[in-house]
Amino acid sequence: MGFACGIVGLPNVGKSTLFNALAGTALAAAANYPFCTIEPNKATVPVSDPRLEELAKFFPTAKLTPTTLTIIDIAGLVRGAHEGEGLGNQFLAHIREVDALLHVLRCFEDPDIVHVEGKPDPLRDKEIVEMELQLKDLETLEKLQKRLEREARLGAQSEAAKKLEIVSRAEAHLSKGQSLRNLTLSQEEANYLHSLRLLTLKPVLYIANVDEQSLPKGNCLSEAVEAMARAEGAPALILCAALEAQIVQLPPAERPEFLALYGLDAPALPQLVRRAYELLGLITFFTAGPKEVRAWTVPSGTPAPEAAGRIHSDMERGFIRAEVIRYEDYIRYKGEEGAKAAGKMRVEGREYFIQDGDVVYIRFAV
Repeated sequence: MGFACGIVGLPNVGKSTLFNALAGTALAAAANYPFCTIEPNKATVPVSDPRLEELAKFFPTAKLTPTTLTIIDIAGLVRGAHEGEGLGNQFLAHIREVDALLHVLRCFEDPDIVHVEGKPDPLRDKEIVEMELQLKDLETLEKLQKRLEREARLGAQSEAAKKLEIVSRAEAHLSKGQSLRNLTLSQEEANYLHSLRLLTLKPVLYIANVDEQSLPKGNCLSEAVEAMARAEGAPALILCAALEAQIVQLPPAERPEFLALYGLDAPALPQLVRRAYELLGLITFFTAGPKEVRAWTVPSGTPAPEAAGRIHSDMERGFIRAEVIRYEDYIRYKGEEGAKAAGKMRVEGREYFIQDGDVVYIRFAV
């Protein structure tokens, strides 16, 4: 699957409409009733990056290949989801498989679209979903704690005892109604808890879905979402999913005039995808040549051999060195030869960590 974000929220808040807009298709059913999405729909969407187009100017006949992100439309959760209510166990399992959450919150009134809780209240809706994720994590940790307690009795200094201490701390945090992404953890603790695929550890981007009349600045409901996100230290984005779904159906030449009607300079979807990409702690490096100019995705802090393995496994196995030019230098000195002549190409070894914007040529032997 690669790197994936799951669209979550209560039913009828605009998840499938947003997914359709992201996918640029009507793949997902968008209907006025809960659980119109049962199996999660998936779309691989390009991550807009103007640097790719700039690099391609040096290779007019090259194929352009952007980096991508997988977006998964997960059916709406309801109260009691952690106990299986509304097919909750199935839907929570889908959430477990993604790397980050795009939490859609309904910030519009519409008497023709039912709301499972009676009327829109994005902060209440957020708490419902968050509580269900917390309760599912508690259930996971309680089962694990019992097993670790049995194992820990064999020796106080055993590996099980260390894990038990981490689990107990996480369980106490969840019991206070706090999600694990807000718990301060050492790297060792974080690595162990992430291995358990806990739901509330996943980073979240809050999406305030407003009506067309509330564009471009939003409304009082979206303002509450932004304030809540700031308090959590989480990102938030205002958009109108229904409008975004219309925009992707228009010919590109007609989009600027249509956007101007709503006071918008650009669609929100490229910004959403970019924010989701950053939420995952991802960076982009490039390879450039006459056949293809391509963007590649790796987590921040990836060593050069591992990054080479994204291109081809042989490159990681036989890695010798990476020849690296910063994107800014590549553009300033008009390509690889100019950057080399200016002394801006570096030779990096196995200990080098790939940086965002690196233009890379891998030397390898198998």
